[in-house]
Parts: sequence; C-alpha cells; structure tokens
Amino acid sequence: MAEEARRGGAEAGAEQGPGQVYMHFVVMEDMMDKLKLMDYEEGFLKGLGFKPLSRHYFALPTNPGEQFYMFTSLAAWLINQAGKQFDQPQEYDDPNATISSILDEVRQIGAAVEFPPAKLKAGFGEHCIYVLDKLADEALRKTSFKWNRPVYPEEEMEEESAIEDDVEVTLDKAEEDMADVDEDLEEDDNFLDLEGLRNLKTKDTTETSRIEEIMESTTDANEWKLEVERVIPSLKVHIRTDNKDWRTHVDQMHQHRDGIQSALSETKGYLDKLHKEISRTLEKIMSREKYINNQLEHHLGEYRGMQDSAAEMKEQYRQASGGVTERTRSLAEITEELDKVKQEMEERGSSMTDGSPLVKIKQALQRLKVEVTQMDVRIGVVEHSLLQARLKDKNNFQKDMNESVGTFAF
Repeated sequence: MAEEARRGGAEAGAEQGPGQVYMHFVVMEDMMDKLKLMDYEEGFLKGLGFKPLSRHYFALPTNPGEQFYMFTSLAAWLINQAGKQFDQPQEYDDPNATISSILDEVRQIGAAVEFPPAKLKAGFGEHCIYVLDKLADEALRKTSFKWNRPVYPEEEMEEESAIEDDVEVTLDKAEEDMADVDEDLEEDDNFLDLEGLRNLKTKDTTETSRIEEIMESTTDANEWKLEVERVIPSLKVHIRTDNKDWRTHVDQMHQHRDGIQSALSETKGYLDKLHKEISRTLEKIMSREKYINNQLEHHLGEYRGMQDSAAEMKEQYRQASGGVTERTRSLAEITEELDKVKQEMEERGSSMTDGSPLVKIKQALQRLKVEVTQMDVRIGVVEHSLLQARLKDKNNFQKDMNESVGTFAF
C-alpha cells in the first residue's frame, strides 16, 4: 500500500513533500518485516548459503551483480512460497528471460507493472522493492498468516531467593533507614508541643514498665539460639564495591601483577627451553650447511667453469649469428638480382624465337609503299595543277600584251 501511494504520488509531481523520495526505504523495511514473519532466515538464507540482508539492501546500490542475483533468487523463493512452481535462477541465466518470468508472475497476482523490465536489471531501486513487496504480500496471503496473542514467559522465583531478597540488608539501605529515622526525629523536635510532651511522658513511663517486664524473660534459650541461627544468614550486610574507587583499582593492580609474575615464571621456562632448542637447531643447520659447502665445493667450481664456458659459447654464437644474418641479407640481394637477370633473359629469348616482329615490319613496309604511292599520285596532281595554272597565266599575259600593242598602234 505504501508503494502504491508512493507511485501515485510520483505522478502528482510537485504536490508531494520532500520525504516522498525516501519512501522506498520505508517500503523496504516493511518488506523485511514480512520476510521475517515467513522465517526467511531458515527457509531462504540457509538453504542457498546467503548472508542476512540489511534493512536497506535493495534501496541502496552496492554490487549490481550480487544484488540482481539476490533479487531474482528472493523473488523465486517468494513465488514458490505462494504455492506456484518457479525454478531457482542461476548466475549465468539470461537476465531478460528471468525478469520476464518474474513480471509474468507479478501480473498474475493482480499487481500493476507500469515500468520497463530494464529497470530491474540493476538489482536495486524502488521497482525491485515494489516487485518483492507484492510477492511477499501474496505469499503471506497464501500461507494464511494470522497474528496471534503474545505469549509472555513466566518467571519462576525460588522462595529462598525471594526471602533473601526481602530480608537482605545492604549498607546503603541501612544508611537510608538511619537517615529517615533522623529526619523523623528532627521533624518531631521541630513540631513538639505541650500535648506531645504529655504523651511523651506517658510513653516513657510505659516503656520503662515494659523494660522492667522484659528483665524477667520467659523465653527458652534453646529456642532463642535456633531462631538466631535461622535469622543470621538473612542479616548479612553486603558492601557494594564501586569500580571507580581507587582501592578497587589497587587491588586489581596487585592481582594482575601477581598473575603476570606467576605466568611469567612459567612462561620464562618455556621460552628458555624454546630458545635453547632453536639455538641447537640453528647450530645443526649451520654445521650441516658448512659440510654441504665443503662437499660440493669441487662441483661448484666445475659449475662456475661450465657457466663461464657457456657464456663464451653464447658470445661466439651471437657473433656467428650476426655474420650469418649479414650473409643472409647479401644472399637475398644477390637472389633478387639473379631473378631480374633471369627475367630479362627470358624476355630476350622469347623475342628472338618469336616471328611477330618480322610480320609487323612487313606490314609496316606495305603501309609505307601504299603511302608512297598515294604521295606520288598527289604530287602528280599538284604538278598538273601548277602546270595548268602557269599556262593559264601565260595565256593571260599574252592576251594582255596583245591588247596593249593594239592600243599603241592607234
């Protein structure tokens, strides 16, 4: 109900108070109370090996992966508690499929799901708390949970302890009683009048008469001793120790010092014995080490000589490998040049045995002949045209000369 009110209030916008932001914390606490009513510690936590949940576990982000797995596992357990069959989700299951299955169960119980399923992937927040709260309500309803009357434990007190508590006299209580008596006497002294003096005189006379009567006691001595023995344990005066008292501190210091000294004397013997054993063991180890060094000195010299020779061989190998690398590079260059020469030789050999160049030359000669013939024809045409032009020019010149001569004759 609190979650529905919160969701309704979120739609109202600015009309809600500032405490509406923390409403999911309250819903989370209510849900934890419901889980405790269903005894989830025994049925859920111990069965799956989870740690107890805090009251705000799903309200605050801590570890999204762990919270999501805890959310799905708790939702599956609540669905099973409600009487439905739901498989326990695993860590490597598809989260979308698991969330979809949980939301289908929530819709079946009649709860409104007005948020996208991706909101539940984080494993915390108001939407996760809303889903778990609805499932917890359904589980409580299916299990027919009812509130019973509280059963208070009965405290049985022994009669002897009760009697001792009633008759035990402490030093503080005795002082308080004496202070009360002194106050009563002071009050009587302050408010004593004439009538009180008369009553006091009569009281003194009666007390003296009673004392005189007591002087002649008729009580049996044996009974008196039995009564005294019976009452003595109940009349013990207990002095309460104050922890702030310096005497208590001094006594504690003495006790601790005595305990330390007694423990030190015993521990010192053990430590001395342990020290001796460790010293003997170290001496044995050193002597054994010296013996081993003496025995292996010759082998160590050989090993050092072999290490030196191995270092020399490595140096020679490095130098040789450097020469091999240089020669390999020069071989690669020579091989490349040889490939080029082979390619040129192949091209030349193919050109020497191939007759296509001769064919091309013949064709070119034929084209040259044809072109020469065409040029000869064109030259003849041009010469003929020049000859005709010259003849025409000559005729015209002759005609002009004849005309000019006839003109002069007139």
